[in-house]
Amino acid sequence: MCGIVGYVGSNDAYPVLIEGLSVLEYRGYDSAGIALVKEKGLEVYKDKGKVDNLRSITTQIGKNSFGTGIAHTRWATHGAPSKINAHPHTDQHSKIALVHNGIIENYSVIKEHLQNEGVQFQTETDTEVLAQLVGKYYEGDLADAVRRALLEVEGAFGIAVIAHDKPGLLVGARRGSPLVVGVGVDEMFLASDAAAIVAHTKDVIYLKDNNLIEMTPQEYSITTLDNKKINPEITTIEWSADALAKGGYDHFMLKEIFEQPETIRNAMRGRLLTDEGAARLDGLNLVLQELRGIQRLIFVACGTSWHAALVGEYMIEEVAGIPVEVEYASEFRYRNPIIGPNTLIFVISQSGETADTLAALREASFKGATVLGICNAVGSSIARETHGGVYLHAGPEIGVASTKAFTSQLTVLSLLTLLLGRMRRISNSDGVSIAKALEAVPDQVREILKQNDAIREIAENYARHNNFLYLGRSYNFPVALEGALKLKEISYVHAEGYPAAEMKHGPIALIDKDMPSVVIAMKDSIYDKVISNIQEVKARGGSVIAIATEGDTEIAKHARHVIYIPKTIPMLTPLLSVIPLQLLAYHIAALRGCEIDQPRNLAKSVTVE
Repeated sequence: MCGIVGYVGSNDAYPVLIEGLSVLEYRGYDSAGIALVKEKGLEVYKDKGKVDNLRSITTQIGKNSFGTGIAHTRWATHGAPSKINAHPHTDQHSKIALVHNGIIENYSVIKEHLQNEGVQFQTETDTEVLAQLVGKYYEGDLADAVRRALLEVEGAFGIAVIAHDKPGLLVGARRGSPLVVGVGVDEMFLASDAAAIVAHTKDVIYLKDNNLIEMTPQEYSITTLDNKKINPEITTIEWSADALAKGGYDHFMLKEIFEQPETIRNAMRGRLLTDEGAARLDGLNLVLQELRGIQRLIFVACGTSWHAALVGEYMIEEVAGIPVEVEYASEFRYRNPIIGPNTLIFVISQSGETADTLAALREASFKGATVLGICNAVGSSIARETHGGVYLHAGPEIGVASTKAFTSQLTVLSLLTLLLGRMRRISNSDGVSIAKALEAVPDQVREILKQNDAIREIAENYARHNNFLYLGRSYNFPVALEGALKLKEISYVHAEGYPAAEMKHGPIALIDKDMPSVVIAMKDSIYDKVISNIQEVKARGGSVIAIATEGDTEIAKHARHVIYIPKTIPMLTPLLSVIPLQLLAYHIAALRGCEIDQPRNLAKSVTVE
């Protein structure tokens, strides 16, 4: 979603802010802006479009831009993408400037009251309402004005605020939208994502909901919105700014696809006990006894994480014998789910800040459920609010279309399956077989990646097509959904994922020479059934790209193109079969000239409904 960067310190604010915005471009945005505290008051620069547009209109700032400022990349919610609607926003007297992530739900009521008091509005945004409200209360104490304004606000916010007469002061606050504080030497940073500040400091504080921070170059003070003092914990970021570089790849997405052998290994490092045929997930230690007694498990997630959860459902039901349900977080939060005493809930989110998933977590906790988390972001809201959980350790994922986070989620779900299975129903020897197969996956992924050039050649045959069908069965049905999603996200091509056998119950009507099908056809117990589905596609003039098991010579008789993956046990095939689909989507998008890392209308972290 939107990006925030704030700086207060002894150095120039502008370079820190503009480079921070550049780092946050991956989050998705449509406009950008900067506000600085100068000798003559506030100076605000903003424009529609990319950060480079903003950079071009701020070249006159140069050095000595003073040491206090805020910056923002906006993803439009209230009001169209435009220069006037871009952040930062000021009050009508330009006493304060404010940037905001989130949504002010009661903005229309507040706006009407302010208009009745004579306040003139310039934009269509909910954020200007908040800026005008803070400006109304500002009489020299910026933190007090922000506090008073936020006590009237309903909704989600992460904000950074500066005042025209307060160089050397930055105020921030959050509720439902992440903010991280960077602690430096004679300088302090504020951002919606640690990626924006990791080049300057690795010592950070993750603000909690309803926290307000006052920052000067030398010190900070954190309180609750009702003015109770908070003693925060400073944590250290484990990754470096180098992780945010493309490393010679054309796009972050391609780099992250090629990082998967290592990120899969990182997800299992110290957790896979091969000789014992078991797994250790230390984040779940507090609830191990509950794990032994659970009778039902619910996964709650959105998007790609939901697809990973579907694979987890197949794994856990087959290996551990526990009934599993997979829920869309956006649906779970608004219905009245039945949560029994022996029900365990897992929420899955790459960012740990997904609004719908967070709301579902809170609903489940309110109903008394034990809620565990699987996420990538240390210090995120989901990591803090769950009863326990597992980090992916995948490092920052910059490409909006998730790749390495998905396979890391599958790896963690495989470990969870092994843990539950050994507790409940599988033998040591069966556990060892699963563990050894999982241990081999990183090298198998590396072998698949060697086919990158061949997959690009296949993509050249299909880049002009505007409709695709993705088919899979059993463990690979969710992979078909994920493959179709990747193509939709980055190439803007219409694609549908289906269980292969369901194709003849409707989608088969769409198949013709202009609608290719991507079929995951593993050499397993239902292989012959999938071959029959392929023949149904061919009989209607459709082309088939098959993802098949190494050594399968039969499949070439039925498919126009075949991409082979190494053989593994059925439950781990998604970790391998998804790799060619990621590469296929990437190359089709590249051949179509699409903006791969920042696809239109999408955001990396969806922190609003």
